[in-house]
Amino acid sequence: METRFYILLSLKTPDGFIDYGQFFLGNDRSAANELFSQLKGSREINNTCLLHTDLMETVKGLPVKVKTICCTLDELALNSKLIAKEIFRLKNMEEI
Repeated sequence: METRFYILLSLKTPDGFIDYGQFFLGNDRSAANELFSQLKGSREINNTCLLHTDLMETVKGLPVKVKTICCTLDELALNSKLIAKEIFRLKNMEEI
């Protein structure tokens, strides 16, 4: 079974964190790590963090959290733009 990478977006609610979005990155570990390292946010996770961005991979079909950052709404907007731009670049490079 192929390992796949994706970015998972979640937000804090009174009942805990809920997932609300995903960006699929493909199966290139180095590209996924490189993209995630460019994202804005804090690597320190605390109780005041309301927005999480997680780098996830599937291992034997099961999700595994690789890294997490905590971000503000403004950082999330910048990150979403960067992720979309990088996915567009990566997918179009595959076609060439």
